Amino acid sequence: RTRSLRCINGFPMLPVLASFAARGTFVRLRSSSSSSSWLLPVPFLRSAASSASSASAAAAGAAMPATCKDFWADVPEAPKDPILGITEKFLADPNPQKLNFGVGAYRDDDGKPVVLDCVREAERRIAGNNFMEYLPIGGLKAFCDESVKLAYGEDAKCIKENRVAAVQTLSGTGSCRLMADFMHRFAPNAKCFMPTPTWSNHHNIFRDGGVEFQGLRYYKEDTCSLDYDALLEDINNAPAGSFFLLHACAHNPTGVDPTPEQWKGISEAMLAKSHFAFFDMAYQGFASGDCERDGAAIKIFLDDGHNVACSQSYAKNMGLYGQRIGCFSIVCADEAQKVAVESQMKAIARPMYSNPPLHGAALVNTVLSDPQLKAQWFKEVKGMADRIIDMRGKLREHLEKEAPQRTWNHVTDQIGMFCFSGMTPEQVDKLAEEHSMYMTRNGRISMAGVTSGNVERLAKAMATVIA
Repeated sequence: RTRSLRCINGFPMLPVLASFAARGTFVRLRSSSSSSSWLLPVPFLRSAASSASSASAAAAGAAMPATCKDFWADVPEAPKDPILGITEKFLADPNPQKLNFGVGAYRDDDGKPVVLDCVREAERRIAGNNFMEYLPIGGLKAFCDESVKLAYGEDAKCIKENRVAAVQTLSGTGSCRLMADFMHRFAPNAKCFMPTPTWSNHHNIFRDGGVEFQGLRYYKEDTCSLDYDALLEDINNAPAGSFFLLHACAHNPTGVDPTPEQWKGISEAMLAKSHFAFFDMAYQGFASGDCERDGAAIKIFLDDGHNVACSQSYAKNMGLYGQRIGCFSIVCADEAQKVAVESQMKAIARPMYSNPPLHGAALVNTVLSDPQLKAQWFKEVKGMADRIIDMRGKLREHLEKEAPQRTWNHVTDQIGMFCFSGMTPEQVDKLAEEHSMYMTRNGRISMAGVTSGNVERLAKAMATVIA
């Protein structure tokens, strides 16, 4: 018997011939492109079909793409941020009376977020008046000019001599990162000393910026105060020409600041060793309610002859948390150096984020450049600071009543957003487990979360867990 099987594009379909060969003695193959045909015996077809099947499978295997490599299979989950982790636990707590003392954002006495009236007025003025074009790499120049005047003083010699290099940044975090990258590029062998403890993100920023850093003794746990003698000793023992990250005011997380006399001693010790001071100033005005007082440390250093760097943030003192608005500046030796330094600051910013956002800079510039709005801001930021100071007094009063076995003067001696309570991690855990009160495990209380309605309850819970 014979069967006819048409070919496709001139090539016989050999892999399927075996099924026909099994049914008869011969199979006739006809070409689709000519009148030719072939009558082939079954054994030949079986052998050809088997060879073709093997070749076809091999060709198909060679043609199939290789399995895509999973490049991220070994990426571990990152550790939770200590503050964001607290918020997650707080949100998961079903207790309707739960309290969050972890997040560093200002709240009024009802526990509500606040937008300053001067900021609302600035928003009204700029609404519809700005294009949405890119800012230059260095940001809004008028904003930078107002910022350095706020940081160093309007009559500062370095400003009059036009030797302050400044760029707009992504709040204080962005300012610190630019400083780290600037150090890595232009002072690659220098070490940066940071207070122990310090804001936890400082470590992340300078580590990722490729800067070696080391702890600087700062806080005395047994008295909840400044370890001034140890601080000076570390400054004197540091290699000459080291960099020091200093909190200009309202030290985070301890709330412990040097006195003006101590700042003077720190300045003189650093000058004697040719150290460089980088001030992180996230709370100017918010700490004491007085912008000049909160910027006094920088002015002491300038008066002593230091050329310093400064990171500024307007998150806390203007409530512009979500606008991510800050300024990074370096005081230079002269105007020519300022031009060179500022150009390199911009060169670092360009591949990092290209240029900063417009809206927050326009808001701050509108407030600071208008005498009436600026005066209103001074009044409002003092109001925020005064509420925090008032809550410190009430918390101390209740703690002295509920836990008289301890001294609590450090609650009011400290300043700014945070109170370093002196509680242990285990005591903080008990606060969360037994009282649904949440804070970082180092015992840092965000005083912004303390209100006249919950301060007594907080003191009683603290007294219970430390008993």
